[in-house]
This record gives sequence, structure tokens and C-alpha cells, in this order.
Amino acid sequence: MQDSSQDASQHQPLTEVQSAADESSHKTLELQDGDAIPEHVVIIMDGNHRWASARHLPGAAGHRAGAKRLRPIAEACAELGVSSLTVFAFSTENWHRPNAEVGLLMDLMRHVMRTEIDYLHKQGVRLRVIGEREQFADDLQQMMADCEALTAQNTRLNLSVAVNFGGRWDIVNAAKQLAQQAVDGDLRLEDVDEARFSDALSLQGLPEPDLLIRTGGDYRISNFLLWDLAYTELYFTEAFWPDFDAAALKDAVATYAQRTRRFGRRK
Repeated sequence: MQDSSQDASQHQPLTEVQSAADESSHKTLELQDGDAIPEHVVIIMDGNHRWASARHLPGAAGHRAGAKRLRPIAEACAELGVSSLTVFAFSTENWHRPNAEVGLLMDLMRHVMRTEIDYLHKQGVRLRVIGEREQFADDLQQMMADCEALTAQNTRLNLSVAVNFGGRWDIVNAAKQLAQQAVDGDLRLEDVDEARFSDALSLQGLPEPDLLIRTGGDYRISNFLLWDLAYTELYFTEAFWPDFDAAALKDAVATYAQRTRRFGRRK
């Protein structure tokens, strides 16, 4: 549901917008036996509004199309052997959008949780919502908690959905937790290290992200998982999120498999 360039299509011919999306959707690399599969994939789901503009549709149509894309991508990740998928659905900055658009996004969250959770549960998906929930309506907060409780024992795929989330918020929130533990006498200064700090972040308990995918043609991480992405491989595609399908996912994973990950070392 992320979309940082709502007016970009006004400056780009419709044919160019469409051809870029089509090229990305159909250009698929072949995954070979033995290729490395990322254990944890994170996705910035961008381009819903521009997808709609390119088709002369209202922005709401793009957000609805984007919401329908999550299930097939989660299924494709599980089939590839990805164990964790984290998606950026609503950022701390998205509250600054027009009230009507924010209201639509809230209703879409309700709709997705209401209509998709039973299917995801049957498929062995564990849902976790990360971000600061207090700003959401009470019914939304309750739905989030209910979905998490229902799927808590599932192990096929860890699906983390980031809402009202920002990487800076996550780091500050972790620092506050550790500071409070120190004030309470439960934490010594010498006990604070990278592992302890990571355990206070939203993705605690999950492997560090291996691959970040951003759709929509922008080349930035937009305040997403700033700590966690330190050694993540980055993949950017012109395809808008509603066009990003299983073939496009395999293309990204095949590209990841061709990279050499050194983590600062020599090989």
C-alpha cells in the first residue's frame, strides 16, 4: 500500500508506464537447482496509485488491486522455501495523506484480515503485525490481536505486516525499552550489545532479511527496517505492486541467487 509518488504518472507517458510494468512482469530468470533461496524476504509494496492512474482509474482501485496481491505473493514465497516474509503496508508518514485515502486504507486492512485470515491459517501462515498500534481504531487493534492469536502456532511461513511503522520509530522504541530496563535495574550497560538491541526491535526472533524488493520504480528504502537491512541485498523493479506476480518474485530471487554475499569479508 506504500506509494510515495502519486503524481509521477503525470510526467511519464502512459505507454512508457505500461511497458515498464509489462517488461518487469514477463522477464523471468531461471532458478537453478541448488540456487540460494533467501530465508527472509521483505517487500516495499509501492505503486498502487500510479498503477491506477496509468489505467485512468481512481486511486482506490489501485489500493484494492494491491491488497489482492498479498495472498499470491505469500503463497509463492512459501512454495519457494522462503520462511519469512515482511511487507511494508502503512508507514508512519502515510497518516499525512488525504483523510479519504487513509480511511480507505483502514477499511482495506479490515477487509483483508476479515477475508484472508482463515485461508492463511489453513496454509500454515503465521501472521504478525509490527508497528505502533495505539493510533488505530479499537476494532482494528482487536482484529490484529485475534489474527495473531489464531495463527500463532503456524510454522510454514512467518508473515509480518508493518503498519504505522517506521525504521526510526523502531530504533527509538527499542532504545526506550532498554533504557527502561536499565532504570528498573534489570539491565547493565555492559549487557547492551547488537544482539540485545536486535531483540528489542520489531523483527525479534526472525532471521535478518536477506532480500529487499521494492516495486514501483523508486530506489530508496523509505524509513523501513533501518537496523535490519544492514546487509540485505536490494532489488528494485519498475513494476507497480498490483502487477508484481509470482514470476516477478522468482526473477528477484534468481537475481539474489547470482549475488555473492561477503558481509564485509573476503572470499
